[in-house]
Amino acid sequence: MGWLKHLELLTTCLSSTGLKTKEHRPPDQEVAPLPQANAEAINFLNSLGLEELQMLLFSETLAMVTDAGEPQGELTIEVQKGRYTDPQGILTHCIMVHASSHGFLDKMLCGNSLLGYLSWKLEPMEQHSHEFIKFLILPMEQTTNLLRQDEQLSMTRSVKEGEEVKSGVTAFPWASMEGFVSEAANLVLLRAMARRQKVPSNACFLALDTEGKLCHSTYQSLGFQTIQVGWQQAPVFIVEQTVHSEEGIPMAWQFYLLSDGHLAKRVQIGSPGCCIITKMPVLREEDEIEPPPVFEKKPLVWEEDLELHSKFLHRKEELRTSHSSYLRQHPDVRALLSDFLLFLLLRQPRDVVTFAAEFFGPFDPSRPPPPSLRSSHRPSPFRSWGPGLDVDPEAD
Repeated sequence: MGWLKHLELLTTCLSSTGLKTKEHRPPDQEVAPLPQANAEAINFLNSLGLEELQMLLFSETLAMVTDAGEPQGELTIEVQKGRYTDPQGILTHCIMVHASSHGFLDKMLCGNSLLGYLSWKLEPMEQHSHEFIKFLILPMEQTTNLLRQDEQLSMTRSVKEGEEVKSGVTAFPWASMEGFVSEAANLVLLRAMARRQKVPSNACFLALDTEGKLCHSTYQSLGFQTIQVGWQQAPVFIVEQTVHSEEGIPMAWQFYLLSDGHLAKRVQIGSPGCCIITKMPVLREEDEIEPPPVFEKKPLVWEEDLELHSKFLHRKEELRTSHSSYLRQHPDVRALLSDFLLFLLLRQPRDVVTFAAEFFGPFDPSRPPPPSLRSSHRPSPFRSWGPGLDVDPEAD
């Protein structure tokens, strides 16, 4: 975070080393090649998967204190899912990092804000940072903006010292930015190292120094330690980051990280004070997905199943009650059934179903009316006549 650079910026301001305007080099002067990240750093960034990064989305708050433990301010860091619209108007899902701090440095008010949009590969899409120190004589503000466009990463920096403003624009070819870790990406990368409890060995990343120059950045594991958080003791994984400036002195930070990526303490080497949590956060644990249970298929015997048997008896009683109610409301049905049984016993047909259809057929309202002149040997629509048969074989 930029507020940790205030001590370096204070020295920079007092030595009158600000941001220089773009200089024109003679045609015969060679441009120094840009530094490059090594394979170990690039492979570590490529190994970060979507599910792993989603476990790093949470907010945290730390207190800024002096070496004597006196409160000096507050630092908040928020990493969450976001949406980003690029200069071409294309909307994409991304990681949004928002961090801010305010406090005092040597009794001078200072603050910092950072807003960054990262791809799910931790590549910078856009980033805005602003920091200030309210010197009594010469207040200073610095603004740095990063924007990826047209296959390059454009950086705009502006430094205001009193009423004087110096600004400049630098463009880095995107092809040479592989392995670059911005300030926003650094906050996410540290959480990933904490969850893995591992720092890539011999990895050399790319970063920007306090002057906006591209340089190398390395991470080193300092092992494990137990620290006091409120009334609890918590084990932490210590990672030291060093930004190797090409022109200035190297800057180093030590990060004390909990097992899920929460930052418990942060110290800048050579700077008074530090950041520390005041209470133990709820650690984020990865959900264990249990395999779905396997149920063996068993034959269903509903007579032995108490629930199904109860439903059967209940339905049976419902039908019996319904039929009895219908018969009470329609007494003519009993007379019709009596006539049918009487004819059934008199005729004694071989095909009882067809006989019943012929008996009750005329009562069907959907059937067309019978002809006025009927033949005693008219074919029945309910029978299948055999070859050579002219009459109903059951006719009397």
